[in-house]
Order: sequence, then C-alpha cells, then structure tokens
Amino acid sequence: MTARGREGVTGRVTLVGAGPGDAGLLTVRGRRALEAADAIVADRLGARAVLSQLAAEGVRLGEIFDVGKLPGHHSVPQDGINELLVTLARQGRHVVRLKGGDPFVFGRGREEQLHCEAAGVPVEVIPGVTSAVAVPAIAGIPLTQRGVAETFTVASAHDQIGDLPGGRDHTVVLLMGVGTLAHSAHVLASGGRGDDCPVAIIEDGFGPRQRITVGTLGTIAHLAASRHVRSPAVVVVGDVVGVGDVVAAGDVVGIGEVRATPAD
Repeated sequence: MTARGREGVTGRVTLVGAGPGDAGLLTVRGRRALEAADAIVADRLGARAVLSQLAAEGVRLGEIFDVGKLPGHHSVPQDGINELLVTLARQGRHVVRLKGGDPFVFGRGREEQLHCEAAGVPVEVIPGVTSAVAVPAIAGIPLTQRGVAETFTVASAHDQIGDLPGGRDHTVVLLMGVGTLAHSAHVLASGGRGDDCPVAIIEDGFGPRQRITVGTLGTIAHLAASRHVRSPAVVVVGDVVGVGDVVAAGDVVGIGEVRATPAD
C-alpha cells in the first residue's frame, strides 16, 4: 500500500543525512533529493546550517518545517514528527526528512521509517556523514591508528559507558556529551583508562564557533567549565588524541591548552 494524495499522486519520504553541517559534505544523492523536495522536515543540528548554505547558493528549496530539538526541550515531540511526515506525504508531496549526521546513528531514523511504512508511505534512506567520524577528522584525530588504537566505539553519553571494553587503545567517541562530561570522565577513568588518558572536545565542528579543547580524563571537566564549552560537541577519548594534528601541529603547548580556529 502507498500513500495517495491529491489527484492520485503518490507521496513519499526520503530520509537524508545532512552530515555535521557543511553542505559540501552532503552526498550528491542527498542534495538532489533536497532540490526535488516539495517539503523539508528539518532538524536543528547540521540540517538548518546545510539549508542556509544551499539557499545562499541560490538553490530553490521546498516548504521547510522546523522540528529542531534543543537540549531538554523538543519543540515537536517524536510522535508529532512521525505524524507530520505521514500527513505531508498523504498530500502527495515528496518529503525530505533532513536529519543531522546520519539518520541511523543516534538519529531515530529507523523509527521514522517504520512509522511511515506502517502508514503506507514509501521511504528511501540516503546516508549522511556522521559527526562521530567527520568532526574528529577536522581536528586531525584518527579514530584508529596502527600501533595506537585498532578499535573504536561511538556512544551517547546517556548510555552505560562504564560497560565499554578496552583501555586507552580503544577509542571512545561520545556524542551529546557536554552536559554529562564530568560524570563520563569519572566513569571512563575508573574503568581502566586512567586519569591521564587524553581527551579532546571539538565544539561546533564545521561551524562558525569551531574550537578544540584538549585535556585528560582527570582535567577535562574543569577545562570545559572554565572555557564554557557548549553543545554541539564531539568528545574523543583515547591515545589517538595524542597523534592528531591538534597536538602534532605544534600550536598546542601542552595538555589542557586549547586550539582555536581562525573563525574564533
């Protein structure tokens, strides 16, 4: 069964990953979907920045519905987003659900897909570049490095991170981790990585307030508070921090210093 809108037109939904907020990191397929969309249901992180950049380039966009979420406040609850997608598709529209990063990496994309399909709305998924990989890369931090780290784990700071395996040779990438940073650092330090395990926080990756703060599990909470670190930010824990450009470039005097981009 498919969703039939006005004059028998079949509506559909395309889940598109917006990446970390740089339109240049959209896939070609994702950009084409946005250019062809009648309606765009957009997240706050990553998605709105991409739409602003495309509009500045002269790209004509369909009607935009802002369903962005702020920490502790969801302007449109998830059930409302699900229903909005179905409603728009049943009007015969091609709806793009533009989600920050990748729709299936802490993006609830599969939930939205299943809801639409249960309502008879066909769904296509176009992956995006997840911030878990892209944002450390702009700091020159590899998540794996031969002889340093062979594995990595991406986790929400709300997860049970105390159960994560390995030591400092097992890279941990924390998303949505600023608000619980002190607790996360304590848990990871207690779990075998130790207080002196390197940590990097990359704020607003690819955005105008991009900034990198480097410390250890023992110091990072204090440093983040003193520097007023804010979301969105990606936290990288492990010895790979020490081989990244953020240290090797020579513009970081030592652990605990901050490297700011020219945008600052």
